Amino acid sequence: MPLTPLDIHNKEFNKGFRGYDEDEVNEFLDQVIKDYELVLREKKEMEERLNDMNERLSHFVTIEDTLNKSIIIAQEAGEDVKRNASKEAKLIIKEAEKNADRIVNESLSKARKIALEIEDLKKQSKVFRTRFKMLIEAQLDMLNTDDWDHLLEYELDATELKVHQEEDSLA
Repeated sequence: MPLTPLDIHNKEFNKGFRGYDEDEVNEFLDQVIKDYELVLREKKEMEERLNDMNERLSHFVTIEDTLNKSIIIAQEAGEDVKRNASKEAKLIIKEAEKNADRIVNESLSKARKIALEIEDLKKQSKVFRTRFKMLIEAQLDMLNTDDWDHLLEYELDATELKVHQEEDSLA
């Protein structure tokens, strides 16, 4: 067990023949007591400081652990966000491609339908043109017939017409 300043102060030495000077020994012991008390006080202060430092260190270690965990969680969350964004982007692209394919197919279908309608209209216009040409040619043939000349040669007097009408009404 270590000595205390009180142990040093209470220490008594046996007196011997021609021993040390008692006053010198007491003075030296008083100086040892003061120095020893100072060393013990400093030791106690150092222990308290060490305890404070250990507590602070423990606090900082806890903060470091918390920060490390937070960083790991943030990294994982970032990775999750990146993965989800990538998946969502792929889905959006896939949907856009489907829509683009659908629009292209609809446009091709409409273009084919319009092309068929154009061909049908061309055929109809040819038929109409042929029929119209035939009608005009028939009308021209009628105009070019001799019947018109025969009608112009036909002369009937208006008085004769009245007589014919009267005869017809009597009969």
